[in-house]
Amino acid sequence: MTGVAVVSDSNAYLPGQLAQANGLTMLQQYVCFADGRRVHEDDVDLDAFFEEMRSAEQLPTTTHPTTEDFRTAYEQLLASAEAIVSVHSSGQLSHTVQAAAEAAEQLGAADRIHVVDSLSAGGGLGVIALAAARRAAAGESAERVVATAEDARSEMKMWFAIDSLEFLRRGRRIGAASAWVGSTLRVKPILTMEDGQMKPVERVRSAERALERLVDYARQRHSSGADAWVVQHVRSPELADKLTDRAREVFGTDPVFCSEIGAVVGAHVGPGLLGLGGLPPRLLT
Repeated sequence: MTGVAVVSDSNAYLPGQLAQANGLTMLQQYVCFADGRRVHEDDVDLDAFFEEMRSAEQLPTTTHPTTEDFRTAYEQLLASAEAIVSVHSSGQLSHTVQAAAEAAEQLGAADRIHVVDSLSAGGGLGVIALAAARRAAAGESAERVVATAEDARSEMKMWFAIDSLEFLRRGRRIGAASAWVGSTLRVKPILTMEDGQMKPVERVRSAERALERLVDYARQRHSSGADAWVVQHVRSPELADKLTDRAREVFGTDPVFCSEIGAVVGAHVGPGLLGLGGLPPRLLT
């Protein structure tokens, strides 16, 4: 038997090569269309997807990997691994954690499968899962891998600038930012993850100003010693490249990764998102 296997899911939006190099097993989230199709999010054409969302009366919905998906993955991993640490999106935004826990219970393997609620999503989830995977690769016990994920969870901070709150409103994921709906045409909201929920931070009046504020947040992370950083975007590669260049000047290092957020989170935030976050690099060693 080998050591600890680490599982996460496509909501992390980790580059495939990075996930593979770190031994991460990534389960797929699903997009469900009005015509009855249920598609792995990696198979969704994002340009066509967002074009459809702009005019659709009924938005596509999203759903987590099924309990059966988890059972299949866990059974395969338990054949060779002593334990599994499974790290997933905030339970307040997704039922992924619940499905993972149900699969562990059905397999009668709750003592070998440890499910961790990242209280995050997107890049935050990705970095937390990556921290767990690297600790597992170092030969640590499941308890130490879980502790590392929890430490990363408490240290990770991430901010997202989005074009408007319209997609969050239509998908009923708006939460504490509901008071801002009336001004969504005039401002670019900046949100963060706090206590497992998306919460508003501030509003700016242009994409340029949003980028500058994200650079300011990069400076805050750098001053706190949180120099392991990531950039994410939705259909905004040029802005993401610009933010990456600016943040590289702040941190003096390359990002852990820069990636595009796919259809599942994209369905709730819409195109135009730009995000940045970081945590102390000791958690990734």
